[in-house]
Amino acid sequence: MKFSLSWLKQHLDTDADIHAVADACNRIGLEVEGIENPADRLKGFAVAKVLTAAPHPQADKLQVLTVDKGDGAHLQVVCGAPNARAGLIGVFGVEGAVVPANGMVLKKAAIRGVESNGMMCSTRELELGDDHDGIIELPADAPIGTAFADYAQLDDPIIDVSITPNRQDCMGVRGIARDLAAAGLGRLLPLPLRGEGRGEGNFPCPTQIRTDDPAGCPAFYGRVIRGVSNGASPDWMQARLKAAGQRPISALVDITNYVMLDHGRPSHAYDLAKLTGAVFARRAKDGETVTALNGKDYTLTADMTVIADEAGVHDIAGIMGGEHSGCSDTTKDVLLEIAYFTPEAIARTGQKLALTSDARTRFERGVDPAFLDEAVEIITDLILSICGGEASEIVRAGTPPVEARSIAYDTGHCARLGGVDVAADQQTAILESLGFGVVRGDGNWSVSIPSWRRDVHGPADLVEEVVRIYGLDNVPSTPLPRADGVARPTSTPAQLMERKVRRTAAALGLNEAVNWAFLSEKEAALFGGGDWTLANPISEDLKVMRPTLLAGLLGAARR
Repeated sequence: MKFSLSWLKQHLDTDADIHAVADACNRIGLEVEGIENPADRLKGFAVAKVLTAAPHPQADKLQVLTVDKGDGAHLQVVCGAPNARAGLIGVFGVEGAVVPANGMVLKKAAIRGVESNGMMCSTRELELGDDHDGIIELPADAPIGTAFADYAQLDDPIIDVSITPNRQDCMGVRGIARDLAAAGLGRLLPLPLRGEGRGEGNFPCPTQIRTDDPAGCPAFYGRVIRGVSNGASPDWMQARLKAAGQRPISALVDITNYVMLDHGRPSHAYDLAKLTGAVFARRAKDGETVTALNGKDYTLTADMTVIADEAGVHDIAGIMGGEHSGCSDTTKDVLLEIAYFTPEAIARTGQKLALTSDARTRFERGVDPAFLDEAVEIITDLILSICGGEASEIVRAGTPPVEARSIAYDTGHCARLGGVDVAADQQTAILESLGFGVVRGDGNWSVSIPSWRRDVHGPADLVEEVVRIYGLDNVPSTPLPRADGVARPTSTPAQLMERKVRRTAAALGLNEAVNWAFLSEKEAALFGGGDWTLANPISEDLKVMRPTLLAGLLGAARR
């Protein structure tokens, strides 16, 4: 799960830097796999101005530019971009800079007999987009000589966190922010709702929505938004999607992907013009086929849940949408699908079809069944503010499986199971900061479980929550009691003597060689061949059991 620091701060009010965030994540069980800064890849690239542009004497499609990179020195650069011209302000890579797209190190070179110092860059070359029709054009007021990463505000570090299967609530940035707030790194901010998506809409939903498979799809919420304009998504959204490793596609697709990463809530947008009649969740028919968004055809079975209309299947439910009804640049009206799918059903379907997706990863772990209305509002907010349009009333088909769950909890469990005595008031504060409800009594407490924590089942799970936020480093190291007879020596006299000889030899400055017990047939033949040959070796070089230790020693000496 990748996200940028600025993205996290949309949910977490904190002054912590990326390293403090990483340390806190590791402390509370969210293992950090890496940290990267996009600005590091753009060292040596600065805002520069083209002073002159003249035809190359030896090539019709090349120009010879004079470039001002802000330090008073004017450099000659050969450029083949059709939009290169005098007065243009763009991005210049100095000698020694590494081009992110291909790893090429820029250096002074002669191009068709004309010296070139550095390079004017395109968006694709800097891995900031797919445009390669010309070099980047910046506004006229862009400050010459400024590092491009600073000018473009790309100094936004990205953190990669490994989410274990039981922590489905942390498959969105907001869930991670909630955990970090509980750990004392800041304050969890309210949901970022702007208000456009609230209410029941401006007109009745023109499409019937229902679920005919309550076992696989207990709840299917949806609405139509008409009159949208599906262009490119805003720069801020594209930057966050790229930080998460996603490729921006179009505003409508990017919005659904963004909400999935932001809140751990997958959804789907259909082009309404490509649908026929009612849209509903149902079981597939044996042998039914669908072409998914990845361009591949899948044959379905009767135990799989799909989203279909009166003409056929459009969506492998909870895993991947269909190619036919996907949104395009010409889409004017969309149908939103915000549904809850049974985790076990999604996992079985994905395994049978050998089809993975970000949506499947979240649905098979279990998304928050109570986060449906809020998801509709958030997605609608984004579509109306970015794409325009007008929203219909919300259709709520089925019932999400939201059940009130509570656990009887004794605060003494923390010391008995976790090995650390945490004060009752502190346990209450930790649990409530994670979204649990605590009703304190004289003996046992009653702790209600939030809808997004389907992994919590008993008192031991609550102890784990308290201890990981309190700090595993604060748990004292206590040796286990040693019962009589458990630790009797088991080494033989020969083994004890061997250990003593090896340690003595090492203390005298000798080196021990530890080699493979197997070698290749060719090497074994030099020593008369081996008596044992593996039928299924891990490598042809490790096929025959060594006939002598000398073979390994000679091999080590050769290396």
